[in-house]
Amino acid sequence: MNLSKHLSFFDPLTMLKGNIHVIGCGAIGSTVAEMLTRMGIVELHLWDFDIVSTHNLTNQSFRHKDIGTPKVDALTDILTDINPDLKIIKYPKGYTDEPLSGYVFLCVDNIDLRREICKAQQYNPHVQAVFDFRMRLTDAQHYAADWSDKKQIENLLKTMAFTHEEAKEATPVNACGTTLNIIPTVRVIVSYGLANFINFVKTGEIKTMILVDAFHYMLDAFPLKN
Repeated sequence: MNLSKHLSFFDPLTMLKGNIHVIGCGAIGSTVAEMLTRMGIVELHLWDFDIVSTHNLTNQSFRHKDIGTPKVDALTDILTDINPDLKIIKYPKGYTDEPLSGYVFLCVDNIDLRREICKAQQYNPHVQAVFDFRMRLTDAQHYAADWSDKKQIENLLKTMAFTHEEAKEATPVNACGTTLNIIPTVRVIVSYGLANFINFVKTGEIKTMILVDAFHYMLDAFPLKN
């Protein structure tokens, strides 16, 4: 894959320190995986148990011919069409408490599962960082933590201190299972999240929270308060 347009700025072959896991291959996850592929990532671990449905075509990377296909299989076909040399490890049963390593992109649509994954990996020294995405119709949130920083991990877990059912009641247009969302919001929050990832890989610095409102042109990025 010809990376000449950005290789001097971001070289995945020399800069990365571990695997990349995309957990959840829906609106956020499929977009994350596609952008990572175009950035020259040579290996991706894709986790999702779901299949492609007709309503997925409006805000996810899938095609009409993918309907009825497991998302990890459909996404593998799409990504290897972009880069035939890309190596993909698929987990069609979704996340199953396995130890992770490297960089973890949390793209699931359930806050309980997010919390379960983070707690399961909380003391895992092989994880470099976790990048979490949440979205509503026009606004979205990106949370991240350097996994060597205990306080950042604790702060990330604090943002998950409610149940999936409570999330649905509080925000009926929340993307956690009762999704109303639109593709511009998806692309905006993923772009900021991947910029955060690149900055972390290059400099070790990370924004622990990024808030965007795609349709009111608002952006806030800052560390979480202790």
